Amino acid sequence: MIDITYKSNTYRKATASAIVLVGSNQTINAILNKTVPKGDVFEMAKTAGLFAVKRTSDMIPDCHPLPIEYTSITYKIEALEIHINVEVATIYKTGVEVEAMHGASVVALTLYDMLKPIDKNIEIKQIKLLNKKGGKSDYQNNIGDTLKAAVIVCSDSISAGKKEDKAGKAIIEKLEKMMFINTTYLVIPDEVKTIQEKVKHYCSTGINLLIITGGTGLSPTDVTPEALKPLIEKEIPGVTEAIRNYGQDRMPYAMLSRSVCGLIGNTVVLALPGSTRGAAESMDAVFPALLHIFKMMGGGSH
Repeated sequence: MIDITYKSNTYRKATASAIVLVGSNQTINAILNKTVPKGDVFEMAKTAGLFAVKRTSDMIPDCHPLPIEYTSITYKIEALEIHINVEVATIYKTGVEVEAMHGASVVALTLYDMLKPIDKNIEIKQIKLLNKKGGKSDYQNNIGDTLKAAVIVCSDSISAGKKEDKAGKAIIEKLEKMMFINTTYLVIPDEVKTIQEKVKHYCSTGINLLIITGGTGLSPTDVTPEALKPLIEKEIPGVTEAIRNYGQDRMPYAMLSRSVCGLIGNTVVLALPGSTRGAAESMDAVFPALLHIFKMMGGGSH
């Protein structure tokens, strides 16, 4: 199975359908009148479909086990066609389209099995996904190529050439995947005055997104929050709450990070941990949804 540990839980929904074609009106009447020898066809098939949805991961090797929080199975008869509709919903890291299709498949097969003693002309015509929603794709903001970004690495050891920067480059890689181009990159020491000077400079040049990595811990040299907070005009605490909540599920020390997010003028300033993993996971936690800020501010094209 593919790795989904980096994903966040979101509302997921999928609807799938199947069509069963029977051979005569007599078969339709038998279903409606509940005179099929094997029993109540619709209720039995619905029960089978519910079991199928919940056990999809037992049958499809690459499907992840997930909590099924809602399933609806309905029927519609059109002439000699029985239209099956299966809707599945959950709040999880991955979608439920295969669960919906598996449910529709088993409902159709159950109809076939129950009706074949009285009708030799039954045919399963199609099984398909009708729609799905949920996940980051629903919150994708394709405005990265219209925004200017800068990444500042705050580290005494990196600025002195004693250590290689990986966190800043990980952030830039994440930005490139969101279509940010020509992101400005700078390494500076952990000094309040230097941090404030550079932040003021970038904000004055029309940078839309300024990400600072490093200096959010608790060592004597970690001063990034102290440098930023006097400059921030509007805090956005929900962003840092999301980062710490996401990180805490993966690393028990995430609660110790002092990430900061807010607006300086029209620039979104975000301070992230200095570790490569911490920076990358923080980006996964809030992007691309964070880019919605620019639509809220009426920006996005520069």
